[in-house]
Amino acid sequence: MTVLLFVTSWCPDCGRARRTLERLGVQFQEFDIESAAGAEETMLSLNGGSGKVPTVVIEAASGRTVLIEPDTSELTDAVCADRE
Repeated sequence: MTVLLFVTSWCPDCGRARRTLERLGVQFQEFDIESAAGAEETMLSLNGGSGKVPTVVIEAASGRTVLIEPDTSELTDAVCADRE
């Protein structure tokens, strides 16, 4: 499973998503869309053009899941479903 986390430095929901993934022991790649070259464009192409963060992209054997501003339970459910 590959997890991409698109964030901004000032977003409290981004911090919550990061802590949730860390608590679950999920390795992820994090991209600050305001400072990483090309990150915002990549995020927009993956999430259908939404500028909302956090955007979480989960690539697993079951396919791609894109979560936009997920709450803790939605993120946990998506990650755990792709681990099974």
